[in-house]
Amino acid sequence: MNKIVTIQQSIMAEDEKFADAIRADNGKRGLLMVNLIGSPGCGKTTLLEKTAEARRLSFAVIEGDLATSRDAERLAKHDIPVVQVNTHGGCHLEANVVQKAMEALPLDTLDVLFVENVGNLVCPAEFDLGEDFKVALLSTPEGADKPLKYPYLFTSSEVILLTKADLLPYLNFDMDMFTRDVAHLNPSAKTVHVDSLSGRGLDEWLAILEERVREKKAHAL
Repeated sequence: MNKIVTIQQSIMAEDEKFADAIRADNGKRGLLMVNLIGSPGCGKTTLLEKTAEARRLSFAVIEGDLATSRDAERLAKHDIPVVQVNTHGGCHLEANVVQKAMEALPLDTLDVLFVENVGNLVCPAEFDLGEDFKVALLSTPEGADKPLKYPYLFTSSEVILLTKADLLPYLNFDMDMFTRDVAHLNPSAKTVHVDSLSGRGLDEWLAILEERVREKKAHAL
């Protein structure tokens, strides 16, 4: 058992070197990098589509999935530069893979680089990709109890998006529980209720991104 733990730590430590290199390069460019993490179907791709439609930021996407390029094809229709990464069973993206994917993107022309991670509330939260911050997405049909069940994602995310907020009237979603648990796990996180179909919460989401872009560019090396 000790040998297995040692090997796992060694692999993660090696990949963190790639994450550090990505962070340093993006610092020189003034490029904001955001890691989107959530379950399959929580609305990650739809959020990116709506972000593109707003036309307030230039961005590209590294799209992580086990298989298919369907989400990447959706984003490409919005003229978003996108690179598809298929993990073929892997539950998360790693920094060395992200660094390779970045080579195919016009990084010097962008405000933001989004990584849409593999749909999963556990593994993706544990790996540093060189991002400036993580965003946790939880859709209302998944239930209000998820923050305490998957605490690391919610403690490590700077922004928490509660998606599909339009369904709240039809669901037994305990908002008091959700709000209390998020405040307990991560009192400094910004929580935004989002309904991508109606546009609710999108202005607040975009304002967060724009503020962070300004900060990133102001501190570019």
